[in-house]
Amino acid sequence: MFKQFNNWLEKRRIKAMGFTIEQWESAIADWPVMNRYQGTERDTLRDMSFHFLARKGVTPGADFQFTEAMCLKLATMACVPILHLGLDWYDHCKTIILYEGDFITNHPYQSEDGVVHAEGRGLSGEAWQRGPLILSWESILETGAHARHGKASNVVIHEFAHKLDMLRDGANGAPPMHPDMKPGEWHDIFTESFQHLRMDWQHHKHLPLDEYALTNPAEFFAVCSETFFEDPKMMKKEMPDVYRLLCQFYRQQPAP
Repeated sequence: MFKQFNNWLEKRRIKAMGFTIEQWESAIADWPVMNRYQGTERDTLRDMSFHFLARKGVTPGADFQFTEAMCLKLATMACVPILHLGLDWYDHCKTIILYEGDFITNHPYQSEDGVVHAEGRGLSGEAWQRGPLILSWESILETGAHARHGKASNVVIHEFAHKLDMLRDGANGAPPMHPDMKPGEWHDIFTESFQHLRMDWQHHKHLPLDEYALTNPAEFFAVCSETFFEDPKMMKKEMPDVYRLLCQFYRQQPAP
């Protein structure tokens, strides 16, 4: 009974928002990834993005004045990874804070030289275990297969991948496995790939991913996820085993 009532409320919210197909198409027109989704999948993504905005609160950071088109684009990028998983996978994320540019965190951090800085650093995105997800609109615009140092970038997919990762034992690079997946295989392949790329990086060899992926297993999964959707052909060629496991997890094959 409560589920039916919540569904009714959600549909009322969507109707009140008044989004149209034309608005949505215009908002996502400049994102090449959407060319991959046509027919029923495209319709599902559009409907899912409307429901996403009905369930989540998008609030401005530092008085940033965002538009409905920005929200529609953000929502669609967030929904692409869960197209065949379902919106319930994001139930633990209620609020998205959207800044115009990078934002300064309110917690200390340790730089690569080992120095601990009392003041926060500027970030383009951040996902909290029990809290909101924070994004920079300028970073959302810097999306593409070669957007970050020539490597794939999508801050929305990156941060929501962290949220999926956090569903099981915190952010450790191992999201909840589906019944037909083997956690041991995931651990072995991701660990081997992570260590192999770290060795390549230490020897100044070319990396298929942005080197930020080598920060820790959680960032490795997040960077792999954004690369999986933004540059799947490269990932399938350079990291076939990781690509195969991400196909199993996300229930998609972006590089047919």
